[in-house]
Amino acid sequence: MIRSLLNVRSLLALVAILIVSGTIWYSSYLAAKIEREERQKVEQWVEASNALLSPTNTDTRLAFKITQDNDDIPIIWTNERDSVFGYKNLDSAQAEDKTSGYLQEQLRSFRKARAPITYFDPFDSTRINKYYFGNSRLLSEVRYYPMVQLVIVGLFITLTLLSLRSSYRSTQNQVWAGMAKETAHQLGTPVSSLEGWIELLKETHGHEPFVAELEKDVSRLRLVSDRFGKIGSTPKLEPRDVVDQVRQMMDYVRKRASGKVRFSLETHGRESIVAPLSGPLFDWVIENLLKNALDAMDGTGSIAVDIQETDSAVQIDVTDSGKGISKANIAKVFKPGFTTKKRGWGLGLSLSKRIVEQYHRGTLFVKNSEPQKGTTFRIVLKK
Repeated sequence: MIRSLLNVRSLLALVAILIVSGTIWYSSYLAAKIEREERQKVEQWVEASNALLSPTNTDTRLAFKITQDNDDIPIIWTNERDSVFGYKNLDSAQAEDKTSGYLQEQLRSFRKARAPITYFDPFDSTRINKYYFGNSRLLSEVRYYPMVQLVIVGLFITLTLLSLRSSYRSTQNQVWAGMAKETAHQLGTPVSSLEGWIELLKETHGHEPFVAELEKDVSRLRLVSDRFGKIGSTPKLEPRDVVDQVRQMMDYVRKRASGKVRFSLETHGRESIVAPLSGPLFDWVIENLLKNALDAMDGTGSIAVDIQETDSAVQIDVTDSGKGISKANIAKVFKPGFTTKKRGWGLGLSLSKRIVEQYHRGTLFVKNSEPQKGTTFRIVLKK
């Protein structure tokens, strides 16, 4: 699926590059062609305008028609020192306002764009007049068209990639949910059978110590099955005591850790902090974070959990004194399959992030981490 998505992205990028490149080339070709034609029109207009002023010209019909037909190319004519003494197809109101600087601004723009057309003054052949001209509306539209198309193509590619990404995530979520529910289903039958055998063992004298331990392990299996069963369905969030939930999971993990690991819980004087939770799933998150902390310390160190309450959220920081996470791996720790351990599937943190963000509408992220000093994961739950 990932390889297919990458291929689709590459194909879309290639198509977009070809479309934009072809459009820019053809638009540049059209713009250059239109510019040549417009220069010829301006040259004809200049000749026609000067012909109308010539006292020897008796037939002015053609010259008059040429000057009248030019109604879209802006022109400014000046003397040799670029002093403006005429214009055409510009905003008359602004041009007549001597204080606006409109004509000078247009003249600078025309002078920067192209060289002027020069013509001898019809009344004084020793003087040369200059005719500067700008782009017609058609030429401007042709030149700006590639930019417009580039924006359209960019929006199209963006929407397509977002759609593909959404589809990929939806498929990925369905796979996760299907695997989880199938695991819960497969665990259900043997767990129910084990519960039946425990009830039979309770009636047999002499097995009481073993029955109690078996009962704990089967209860644990039932809890695991219940957790997997809740993946993929919308869990019911109920007001629960976050401090109590975290304390219970710390006690559970502490019993399974070596005596060289110190556990501490800081609640800043709050004995109870209530937030909407799915108990089994939230316990799973805390358990995963605590077990990861244990694995990072190789049996020696400290694990500190800090719980703070704000007006709108509850923050839970899980800090260990382990080997830390390199900067290159921080962005990967929540990806399915990523693990630095010799054993494990790399699913714990990925599942934890999904549980916090998709089911509890909170956030789970690496607050900070330093190699050989430790890592802090932060959970933020909305109240």
